[in-house]
Amino acid sequence: MARRKIIAGNWKMNKTPSETKILVEQLKPLVQNPDVDVVFCVPAIDIVPAMEAARGTNIKIGAENVYFEDKGAFTGEISPAMLKDAGVEYVIIGHSERRQYFAETDQTVNKKLLKLHEQGFKPIVCCGETLEQREAGITMDWISMQIKIAFAGVTAEQAKNTVIAYEPIWAIGTGKTATSEQAEEVCGGIRSVIAGLYDEATADAIRIQYGGSMNAENCRELLGMKDIDGGLIGGASLKPDFGVIVNAG
Repeated sequence: MARRKIIAGNWKMNKTPSETKILVEQLKPLVQNPDVDVVFCVPAIDIVPAMEAARGTNIKIGAENVYFEDKGAFTGEISPAMLKDAGVEYVIIGHSERRQYFAETDQTVNKKLLKLHEQGFKPIVCCGETLEQREAGITMDWISMQIKIAFAGVTAEQAKNTVIAYEPIWAIGTGKTATSEQAEEVCGGIRSVIAGLYDEATADAIRIQYGGSMNAENCRELLGMKDIDGGLIGGASLKPDFGVIVNAG
C-alpha cells in the first residue's frame, strides 16, 4: 500500500513567539506540497502563534512533549487537553534528548502514548540506538525493546495512527547521517517488529520516519527507500532547506 509521506520539523528549544511568526511566514510558501503531511513541532510557548501564522495552510502544528495526566499538581507540565484546545494534532514523545536530559523512559513513553490515543492525537514515537549499541551489534534488539514497551496496551487501530521516528542517537545534530541502506534496514526492522506485535496490515499502514541529520542534500535518497515514510527534521526545519525536504517527499 502507498503510505502518505510525513515531514515533521522538531524545532527543539528555538524561536521566541515573535520569531515563530516570522519563520512560519517564511516557510509557508516553501512547503505547499499537497502529497505530504507537513508538521511543525514547536516549543509549548510557540504553539498559539504558530497556529495563528499557519491558519489556512497545509501546515499542522505539533508539540514536542506532553504529560500523561489530564490535569493536576504537575508544575511545568502541559496536558493533552491544553494541546487539543490549542489545535495541536501531532505530539513527539520519547525523543532521545527527553530521555537523556529529563529522565524519559520507555514506560513513561507508553503512558504518554496511551493517553494521546485516548485523546485522539497522532503521536510521533521516537526510538534509536547509541553509537556504542550499534557497534555492539544490538541495534535491533534495543529498538525492538523500545517499541514493544512503548506500544504495550495500544490497539492495532491506534498503532496505525501512530508515527514512529527512527533516530540513531549518534546522528542527531552531529552532521553524521546513517547511510540510506542503514536507515532502511532499521526502518524495515521496525516494521517487522510491528508486524509481530499486531499483523501485516498494521505494519503496512504505520508510517516510519527517519530522523538523524536529514537535510536538503540527502533527503531524496533517504525518502526513496521503501520503508522510510518521512523525516523528523531538527536543524534543517528552521531554514528554507525544510522546503526542499518537504518537496523531496
